[in-house]
Order: sequence, then structure tokens, then C-alpha cells
Amino acid sequence: MLIMTPIVLIGGIIYLAVLGGIIYLFILLVKALRKYLSTKEVREEKSSVKRTLGEAIKARREGCRMTQEFVAESIGVSRQAVSKWEVGASDPSTSNLFALAKLFGVSVEELLEGVK
Repeated sequence: MLIMTPIVLIGGIIYLAVLGGIIYLFILLVKALRKYLSTKEVREEKSSVKRTLGEAIKARREGCRMTQEFVAESIGVSRQAVSKWEVGASDPSTSNLFALAKLFGVSVEELLEGVK
């Protein structure tokens, strides 16, 4: 019969606790990774909406033969802001969206037509 001293017993308990903690952290990591991977479609959809809105703004601007500078000065924003809208780095505020539609001579609905 094997007799365990209290120090060996405590060491074994600590070892099992650490091992259990490592396994638990691994399980949490796997769950987080699976959740992140399953949201790929959502992230892609969000980025495509921004691109599509930017493409719509750029198409209207070019269709009206306006420069980014002219659009920016007309609605009171920087040229960099217009550029960011067109590349999808940011979206215009609601008031700027209405100002863009008015500048392009279309309704907001027409400006957003085709945007997913």
C-alpha cells in the first residue's frame, strides 16, 4: 500500500488544478475561434455594404462630372472625408447623405438605390 505524505497530496492537487485550468482555457480559445470564424460572412457583408455605398457616391459624383474638391466645398466637409466615403473607410452622416443627394440632384432613395 502506497502512503502519501500531505506535501505529495497537495502537489498532486495543485497539478490537477493547473492542468484543469489549462484545458479550460484551451476550450474557451477554441469556442472563441469558432465564433470568430462563423461571423466571417457578417464581416464581409458589412464591408461590402460600405464599398457599395462608396461606389454609389463615386458613380453619382463622376456622373455629374464633379471633383471630390467641389463636392467637399459644396457640402462643407474636407476632400479627405469625401475620399473616405468613396473608398468605404467611413460613411457619411445622415445630414451629409441628404446634402450629397441634393447636390447630385437626386433623392436619397435614388442615391442609395442598389446599395445592399
